[in-house]
Amino acid sequence: MTQDAATSAIALEDVYVTLPSRAGAVEILRGVNLHVGQGEAVAIVGPSGSGKTTLLMVTAGLERASAGSVEVAGQNFTGLDEDELAQLRAGNIGIVFQSFHLVPTMTALENVALPLEFLDAPHPFNAARSALGDVNLLDRLDHYPAQLSGGEQQRVALARALSAGPKIILADEPTGNLDSRTGVQVMDLLFDLRERYGATLILITHDEKLAKRCGRVLRMNDGKFDKENAARKSAKASV
Repeated sequence: MTQDAATSAIALEDVYVTLPSRAGAVEILRGVNLHVGQGEAVAIVGPSGSGKTTLLMVTAGLERASAGSVEVAGQNFTGLDEDELAQLRAGNIGIVFQSFHLVPTMTALENVALPLEFLDAPHPFNAARSALGDVNLLDRLDHYPAQLSGGEQQRVALARALSAGPKIILADEPTGNLDSRTGVQVMDLLFDLRERYGATLILITHDEKLAKRCGRVLRMNDGKFDKENAARKSAKASV
């Protein structure tokens, strides 16, 4: 392990994701290296199909790397089974998706309390109520997702992701299903809460203005970051 990896909240080293297809193996990620320090905010931008969402899924332990090392919150994912990954994720990582992924038969309060109950957290409904207060939804506690606007559903999803006080927040196009005004409001909440918790943030976005709110912006193309693509081209040219 490098010194950078040892001091990073997130450390990906030479990570590949290769998937089978009828035409043969397809490389989705091609030797990605990423180190993100504790409390750092990093935006990842790039065209559709460049590997951004796969990178986020690998970082969350929701998809396995085909090769390489993935270490998050001090834990190396190699050798962890699905239950261990789920436990690590629940205790350390908050995830916000473009689609809200709320349970339709549960109220806002129940949706936010669900991961806290999984963690056997004390007083999960009190913590869920507090998290919904942080996103200004105390008047929607007993509403079901179908009774909420898109912006309100995303705020419930944000409260759920942050209710356990995660060390790391992973956000994949969190404003993609929202109008611009509502999107700005949701992102203001996300950045305010991230700062309050001192959490590390990786934000996947197509919005350049939003990306610039992060301390670092990385660009992906063809399964690698631009600087890695440039290094590969340089190495080929020197052969």
